[in-house]
Amino acid sequence: MAKKRPQAFEYVEPIGPRVLVRKDEPKRETKGGIALPDAAEIPTITGRIVTISAMVEQDDEMPLRQYDKILFHPKDAIPVDFESDNQLFVVPVEDVVAVFRRNDPSEDAS
Repeated sequence: MAKKRPQAFEYVEPIGPRVLVRKDEPKRETKGGIALPDAAEIPTITGRIVTISAMVEQDDEMPLRQYDKILFHPKDAIPVDFESDNQLFVVPVEDVVAVFRRNDPSEDAS
């Protein structure tokens, strides 16, 4: 009998107060055109939320939604060996330090 290959995973769902983030490519050059060495990595990085946990989704106080661009601290981010370029990380919500918005949500309330 031929052995079946294990099926590849297609979906990662974070559990608890966590989000799955695709890390942005690190900037190699400043806006002024100065090339940055690889060692000049800033400890806080940006990324886009791919998936949020059910706990985060149900929390009305948590302003995180799928596809939000966020700024996060990578110290407790867990890399997910899901893609060859390994740009996915499970990030605790307490390590998300900012969400980028096109408009101020407080302006919508008035």
